[in-house]
Amino acid sequence: MIRVTLLGCGGSGGVPLLGGPDGRGNWGACDPDEPRNRRSRSAILVENGFGNRLLVDAGPDLRQQMLANGIGRLDAVVFTHAHADHVMGLDELRIVNRIKGGALDAFGSYRTLSELKSRFDYAFHPPPAQGFFRPSLAPRPVAPGETVRMGGIEAKVLRQDHKVMETLGFRIGNFAYCTDVAAFPEDSFSALAGLDTWVVGCFQRSPHPVHAHVALVCDWAAWLRPRRTVLTHMGTDLDWAWLRANLPPGIEPGHDGMILEIPEA
Repeated sequence: MIRVTLLGCGGSGGVPLLGGPDGRGNWGACDPDEPRNRRSRSAILVENGFGNRLLVDAGPDLRQQMLANGIGRLDAVVFTHAHADHVMGLDELRIVNRIKGGALDAFGSYRTLSELKSRFDYAFHPPPAQGFFRPSLAPRPVAPGETVRMGGIEAKVLRQDHKVMETLGFRIGNFAYCTDVAAFPEDSFSALAGLDTWVVGCFQRSPHPVHAHVALVCDWAAWLRPRRTVLTHMGTDLDWAWLRANLPPGIEPGHDGMILEIPEA
């Protein structure tokens, strides 16, 4: 059994956005009284039956996400791409280093790891001789099309078109995670056939230049026909109750803290 926890399912600004008439948040179309509309930045934790734990992305809400979900230990982290909402919690991983007692394997494309080394060069130095006063990451480049064991969890790496850059998606057995995607190359889309559960980015109702929208995700799901499609990376346009009422069967909105259990392939 694969267990996936949606640590966060919001867009780059989260929900609510900063601002609003009283300075306490701009909720857009989202009902502030519905707790499942409160969304931190997108990230997931994948666990297999052997207790291995893989973190996918480390955004600015990582500390609170790990505390809220009782996560103290990780075996590896993988980055889908280097946009700020997916990497700016990297410094929080130094406590994970202390718990682990060593460097943490960090997977990503060559471009992503290069950008992270440029922004967080200190995190890629050799581990300190004593204590972890900074994060310590061991870079592990991966490329689309490869099947890679990351922290004891085997994943097929998928190429995705985010329009402004290439991002990575991952298929792990009967599960796949595809955030920050506007289009799929044919080989990546074919690799998503036969899924049980698919978590996919869906930013808003109307078309968006760099993210998928509701109608596009519904078309993808109708073609792939996974048993369950769960939306993530959602903005203030996507109210949880509206989505529940308007999405076709088999497609549903995610929420922070949601747990998915997927049978092994």
